[in-house]
This record gives sequence, structure tokens and C-alpha cells, in this order.
Amino acid sequence: MNLILASSSPRRADLLRDAGYTFIVDPADVDEDRYPGNPLPRDLALLLAQAKARRVAQRHPGDVVLAADTVVAFGDTPLGKPHDQRHAREMLTLLAGTTHIVVTAVAVAGPEPAVLRVDSAMSAVRMPRPQSQRLVQYLASGLWQGKAGGYGIQDPDPIVTLAGGELTNVIGLPMPQTTRLLAHAGIHPTPRSTPS
Repeated sequence: MNLILASSSPRRADLLRDAGYTFIVDPADVDEDRYPGNPLPRDLALLLAQAKARRVAQRHPGDVVLAADTVVAFGDTPLGKPHDQRHAREMLTLLAGTTHIVVTAVAVAGPEPAVLRVDSAMSAVRMPRPQSQRLVQYLASGLWQGKAGGYGIQDPDPIVTLAGGELTNVIGLPMPQTTRLLAHAGIHPTPRSTPS
């Protein structure tokens, strides 16, 4: 039985690897921008994480699939990944000077067919109002690409700080919830050997 990470995010892979998990990467092909209705940020994250887990589980019967989705909440409005630099600028301008919520939903499918476990985490993130030159430099760096809200708290010299909650949630995979869900599915990290 293998653990399949249904994500191309290098940050999620790093968090899993650092926690001692061995896994195979098989990203889900789910359109994160087209969801019916206007779900609240947490609901959207849960819907997308479950859709990703189910999609990849179809390709890996008998294995355990881990999927996640991170959404930045500006009030009740969910902010996903920016499409381009202009979109990233709009998001960062909207979030500047706020403390906002980041929610990540985690879904684990398998190993039995139709078994799906879900959980989520929320953290508060503070974004001071950046100086215009710093915003220009950040946008030019491309660090906003592939990141909900257009920023990464793990970036070198990040433009945000953690105000409350779990840091790994803001990075994209809340490890306390992930570890618990994987344990229920029979997946455990490899114990690290200690030098003698």
C-alpha cells in the first residue's frame, strides 16, 4: 500500500518528507476556479480537497491518497491562486494591511474504496501594508505563482507573518490534521534513526 500525494506543490511534498513520510506524487487534475454556487472559503477548500482525493484515488485502487486545498479568506470571499502578475497584484493590494484567515482542507481516500476522511485547519495571517517598491520587487520575483492569496509565508523575507494557528497550515498542509488522518488510514512516518 502506497501513499499518493495528489498535489504538485513542492511545499506540501517538503512538509510530508520532513515529517518522515514516503510517497508518490500524482497531481490531481481538478479545475480550482470553476465551482458551482458561491461557497464560503472553508467549504470551497473542503470541496476541492475531496474532489482531488477522489480523482486520484480512481487511478490508485488499494493505495492511500492525500489531497489538500488552501484558500485565503478575505471576509467571506475565497482567494485561490492568482492567474497572472496583475491578478497577484490585485490580491495583495486587497489583503494589504489586514489580518485574514487561511484555511487548508485535507482529504485522505482509501485504502478501501469509498472511504474518505476529511479535516481542515484555520490560521490567522497578518499582512502589513508593504511599501510600493517592495510590492513591485515581490511581484517581479514570481514568488506569488501557485500560492493562494499570491504569497508564501515560507518565502525568503516574507511579506506576511503568522498571527495565530498552525504555520504548516499556511504553507499548505496542516501536519497535525494530516498525520491524524493518515494514521487512521494505516499510513505512518518512518521513524528517524538517531546517531549513536
